[in-house]
Amino acid sequence: MNTKRALTDKIALVTGAGRGIGRGIAERLADDGALVGVHYGRSEAAALDVIAGIRDRGGRAFPVGAELGVPGDVDAVFAAFDAGVREQTGAAGGAEGTLDILVNNAGVSGSGPIGKADPEVFDRMIAVNAKAPFFLVQGALARMRDGGRVVNISSLASRRAFPESVAYAMSKGALDTMTLALAKELAGRGITVNTVSPGFIETDMNARRRATPEARAALAARSAFDRIGRPSDVADVVAFLASDDSRWITGQYLDVSGGTDL
Repeated sequence: MNTKRALTDKIALVTGAGRGIGRGIAERLADDGALVGVHYGRSEAAALDVIAGIRDRGGRAFPVGAELGVPGDVDAVFAAFDAGVREQTGAAGGAEGTLDILVNNAGVSGSGPIGKADPEVFDRMIAVNAKAPFFLVQGALARMRDGGRVVNISSLASRRAFPESVAYAMSKGALDTMTLALAKELAGRGITVNTVSPGFIETDMNARRRATPEARAALAARSAFDRIGRPSDVADVVAFLASDDSRWITGQYLDVSGGTDL
């Protein structure tokens, strides 16, 4: 399938797009022609670097700075997003038709096994990984054109046993459930809602799992392809789901783990 420039005239918002998987998604959607809101929580420099790279390749992007998991987070995201859309297109901020693609990618990890679980860490995990995406969709719907796309980035941890990350897995499982319900609710508007579930990807989030050559090899061996995934492996699937080619796919959980633990 050739999706090059398939997203021309589309507007996207990618959360947690300053690094890792989110960065790869933002870059791919921009390469396909979308105007991309590059959301970041704390690292403005990283987001601006992503935007500079996109613009160097002839794409369009703007920053959306707002921390998730805190009071007023969704309002702050959309205030920054609306301002960016207005600057880039001249469209009225917050108006219908100013968003086509929402990618809920931002997330936090580090929960530990249940015996070491901390209530504050648990609450933040749920706030960032589950509550924020839920209300971001709510805010997006007033802006999203019919035929829009919602893509939720989950994790293999929601379908495999990872006792060392039980709260993280629970928060991602909530995304999977949300996908099913929203896919049915929003189908009347032609909006598709799908979950993409990466396995082990080379990002900062799992760097500790690749600290030694032996650990890296063990992690790679869990994939049927005997390698660790790259952000582009996930971004390419998201780009397909964002395109019109995926119009008959909704409510699905797509395992993008390279055949982990087959």
